[in-house]
Amino acid sequence: MVDPKIIDDLARRLAESMPDSLRALQKDVDQNFRAILQAGLGRMDLVTREEFDVQLGVLRRTRERLRDLESRLAALESGGSEHPPAG
Repeated sequence: MVDPKIIDDLARRLAESMPDSLRALQKDVDQNFRAILQAGLGRMDLVTREEFDVQLGVLRRTRERLRDLESRLAALESGGSEHPPAG
């Protein structure tokens, strides 16, 4: 989920960029921008940086494990014993 502070900041910036003649409607416009941004960003299925970093770590460990298993398999297939059996 996107940080609500970011959405508030974007909504405020959009509202401030409107012409002075529409400033009377600023509160209403600000709320509408906020709702539109939340809906639009919600459909994008974004993740937080922390969630991304966790998944990146999982991917790295999985790749390391895959490389280890591939090398053990190659050793077994060649009849060598470069790696002792896990157990």
